[in-house]
Amino acid sequence: MASPGVDTEQEPLLGDRTPGSREWDIIETEEHYKSRWISIRILYLTMFFSSVGFSIVIMSIWPYLQKIDQTADASFLGWVIASFSLGQMVASPVFGLWSNYRPRKEPLIVSIFISVVANCLYAYIHVPASHNKYYMLVARGLVGFGAGNVAVVRSYIAGATSLQERISSMANTSACQALGFILGPASTDEVQFPQGNIDQVAVLATNVLFFVVLFIFALFETIVTPLTMDMYAWTREQAVYDGIILAALGVEAILIFMGVKLLSKKIGERAILLGGLIIVWVGFFILLPWGNQFPKIQWEELHNNSIPNTTFGEIIITLWKSPREDRNEGPTGCPIEQAWCFYTPMIHLAQFLTTAILIGVGYPSCNVTSYTLYSKILGPKPQGVYMGWLTASGSAARILGPVFISQVYTSWGPRWAFSLVCGIVVLTIMLLGVVYRRLVPFSVRHGRIQE
Repeated sequence: MASPGVDTEQEPLLGDRTPGSREWDIIETEEHYKSRWISIRILYLTMFFSSVGFSIVIMSIWPYLQKIDQTADASFLGWVIASFSLGQMVASPVFGLWSNYRPRKEPLIVSIFISVVANCLYAYIHVPASHNKYYMLVARGLVGFGAGNVAVVRSYIAGATSLQERISSMANTSACQALGFILGPASTDEVQFPQGNIDQVAVLATNVLFFVVLFIFALFETIVTPLTMDMYAWTREQAVYDGIILAALGVEAILIFMGVKLLSKKIGERAILLGGLIIVWVGFFILLPWGNQFPKIQWEELHNNSIPNTTFGEIIITLWKSPREDRNEGPTGCPIEQAWCFYTPMIHLAQFLTTAILIGVGYPSCNVTSYTLYSKILGPKPQGVYMGWLTASGSAARILGPVFISQVYTSWGPRWAFSLVCGIVVLTIMLLGVVYRRLVPFSVRHGRIQE
């Protein structure tokens, strides 16, 4: 017979919610169950629109910044991009703490109001006569601050995913008390939470795992366009294929999310997380340059024979440049300023596409399972602050990932860049191996599983 820990790990994320089940009878009526799921789906839709808005705006930042303030350079562009994640990193723990002691609708309403005001400011930053780039910096930072509400959303949804553990820990309470817990009281003082400490080592390790997962994907998104333009001599017009590839990865991720839900019932989240990290490592290992064929060199007049001290903003400018700005695309290929272009073999298109497919499998698998494990480790206690820290770690990854890959790739080339990424993934797999037995649900650790 399987151990209680394995049984719990393989349970559906929302428990057995079929009518007539033990959970259905003890915790909530069908009316409350439907009402709760309506709230969850509204939050799903809210996060979807938020992500769509982010994707639309991010591609227009550079031309908009150039238009409103001629003094803005590529270095300042890097700060504008980072300001969103910095704002979110600061706000997430604040909103998470707020949701622990007050109704969740309060931080949600305030954060949405901040986002609306910030986007209005962003739309009119061209009006002032001077210092427009600083208004953009403030606007993007405030938009990121408003996006910190994702911690509240995650804590609410995580509350639903911890339903099974609540049942185990509240087996001796009345159905009325359990129902009050599920519907979210105005203050945590109204609920008697199960005794037992959260495993802080497991919490910290899961935050690190989540950070690395987002770090890896953020750097991959950043390097896709420079890599394809250097290796395959693509023009800016041809670089639109990169957007198509990333869109295809989004569709692939949806399918993987559905598959993970089914697979987790059989082997558990920990095994899926380990498998996802191995797939990511294989993907970046395949991306290492091999052979004796070299990329086309971009021969153009040099103004400086040394390798420039290229900033993060300068590296990703190609993502925002519009083909309409210059019908003459100019030289294509690997820039001569990058010394590694002369001695580093090219990465074949088949290698790149294979890596993209593997990352499209490994990243969503790691993302959803690390988040699910985190929720189960925290258990039935208020998760607002902890979800805030998880969101903050993700924001830090989105700041550091692009900076890391842009600097290493420009100075040392893809062989060093992707070798270091492979090393980071190996260290992450080793960390997961060390804490593997500690990544168990709260109720299992404190012996509350009822067979």
